[in-house]
Amino acid sequence: MAEEARPTPAEQNPDLGLGNVAPSQTRRRLLEKDGSFNVVRRGDSFWSSANLYHHLLDLGWPAFLSWAALGYLALNLVFATIYTGLDLRFVALVGEGPATGFHRFLRAFYFSVQTSSTIGYGQISPHGDIANLVVAVESFFGLLGLALVTGLVFARFSRPTAHILFSEHALIAPYREGGRGFMFRIVNGRKSQLIGLSVQVILSWLDEVNGSSARSFHFLKLERDTVPFFSLNWTLVHPMDEQSPLHGVGAEDLLRREAEFTVLLTGMDETFSQTVHARSSYRAAEVIEGARFVRMFQVADDGRTEIDLRRLDEHESADLP
Repeated sequence: MAEEARPTPAEQNPDLGLGNVAPSQTRRRLLEKDGSFNVVRRGDSFWSSANLYHHLLDLGWPAFLSWAALGYLALNLVFATIYTGLDLRFVALVGEGPATGFHRFLRAFYFSVQTSSTIGYGQISPHGDIANLVVAVESFFGLLGLALVTGLVFARFSRPTAHILFSEHALIAPYREGGRGFMFRIVNGRKSQLIGLSVQVILSWLDEVNGSSARSFHFLKLERDTVPFFSLNWTLVHPMDEQSPLHGVGAEDLLRREAEFTVLLTGMDETFSQTVHARSSYRAAEVIEGARFVRMFQVADDGRTEIDLRRLDEHESADLP
């Protein structure tokens, strides 16, 4: 009995989870350079799709600290307004002599800061049951806000993320004797070690089917798709031989067919012993034909290997066979 033919990886995974119709109609890249998918969600409510926790984890540190500072400022402005309103009706805050006009609001604001942060210098104190009740409410929100920010800061520091630097361009370069290869270069942007790094490269481009364009997806076979350790740069190479969908294809063909190369990386962060991921992509306009990368590393005087990250995308012209 003849052995049943096994489906190819492209047949098992015909797309990136986006379907075939939608990617065929868009003229923008499917995957942004930072790894985010170029998809806009519509039709769902803000509250059903919003996840404040994930949003605050994904923010950069300047944006996160800015939002934390704005929240802290807003909390104290709200309670300073309440204290000022109470103080206008009856004496709600005592200490530091009489306060009028804007100074009354400033005194209430400073008291709010001392209360929410549990400092309490004692120079200003609440007077009356209503003022003390407001102090109790603000103390609760102050402690809650401190706990939330502390938890978010800890989660941001403890969550492992990969920082893989990709060359700005991919190249169609000479490969071995008389061959061509599609290649790009990556390097670990952190000093921490990644072990067991594996890479997948998926080609998507337009095919003519019954007079209309349809986007097809192909998993590209790499010269090497895993490395045990990732301490230096790694040039990923796809041989453009007879078995490759890129056989006989040039840069102009890639532009005409609106090709895009999606790169998916998975590895283990040695520091956290957890799996990390990275994604990026190259569009046809970012592929240079007839070039090759220059070396990034050299041997120092003390015998150690030096790598120059500034040369990650540096390439030179090369004749193609």
